[in-house]
Amino acid sequence: MKKGGCLLISFMIHVIVSLFAVSNPIGNVPLFITLTEGYSEKERSQTAKKAIVVSFMILIAFLLAGRLIFKLFGIDIHALRIAGGIFIFGIAYNLLNAKESHVQNPHSDEKAESKEKSDVSVTPLAIPIIAGPGTIATVMSLTPGSHQVTLHLLAILIGIVVVLAMTYYAFHYSSFIMRKMGKTEMNVVTRLMGLILAVVAVEMIGAGIKGMFPMLMS
Repeated sequence: MKKGGCLLISFMIHVIVSLFAVSNPIGNVPLFITLTEGYSEKERSQTAKKAIVVSFMILIAFLLAGRLIFKLFGIDIHALRIAGGIFIFGIAYNLLNAKESHVQNPHSDEKAESKEKSDVSVTPLAIPIIAGPGTIATVMSLTPGSHQVTLHLLAILIGIVVVLAMTYYAFHYSSFIMRKMGKTEMNVVTRLMGLILAVVAVEMIGAGIKGMFPMLMS
């Protein structure tokens, strides 16, 4: 039981690190400030809060309905892990080079369009910046199989809540963060997230290959 508890805590930490790396809250602070230019501190806080709530609903929907989606479309969890790992590695590559990922961040025309809207909390903040394809793929690839479903789902749920809370506070204190961190420091954080994400992606691909081709590991 003690060993199982340690494994669960280790899994929870893995979930938090994976989601934090792929969502990159600190790296998205400049984008949040750009999208909320002209907002008061109260308006920024309300926008961040709404974006987090919407993101939470999206990620929980995929977490709870993930296995059902697999069954409906005949998707193998191991195949998803391989595809998700390759997908996330692409994001990691861009982060390692301190570039924006076009998968996780809106294009320039989408940014321009979002500035003209009064509410940017749903699009592009919640989708695709916070709960983008990379984050969704990570959540679904971490979805457990037939063993310890409840405990693993709880661990992923806690991980989602922790990372979204970090994202909210990063956005809430975005002005302070930008004053304390320059472009160089932001690039260092982005590259660090990219390195962590690359490791996570390789682990996902390895786990998927092991599940699909167990004979290779024997």
